[in-house]
Amino acid sequence: MDLFLRPWLIAICTGIGLSTTVIAADMSTTAISERIKPIGNVHIEGSTPVAVTTTSSRTGQAIYDQYCASCHNSGLMGAPKKGDADDWAARVSQGDAVLAKHAIEGFNAMPAKGTCMDCSDDEIVAAINYMIEPN
Repeated sequence: MDLFLRPWLIAICTGIGLSTTVIAADMSTTAISERIKPIGNVHIEGSTPVAVTTTSSRTGQAIYDQYCASCHNSGLMGAPKKGDADDWAARVSQGDAVLAKHAIEGFNAMPAKGTCMDCSDDEIVAAINYMIEPN
């Protein structure tokens, strides 16, 4: 191989290796399972769909700690801070249904379900209730 090409080939291969490391940094079984899980269900006409059941429900604090804290601890992009009654007053005054709808479907800078796409609606409501409790 030409000595001139060898450093370029090494640089290209190293750069490719670094970029894939950044993309798939978390190689735990849980993280891999999350990345490759199905995004939908297929139902054949005439058959009875299988009901999906969840066996465990996470607490509002667990959901908050994992998905909500990064924005709601600091008030990032206007997010109401956990336990701050003044931040939550206007939102709470709209009623529980509106508050839940905005958290579940997303509203303004708030992404749908706060990016917790495997959270049930009840878990999202539990996280909201945890956030509006006074500190």
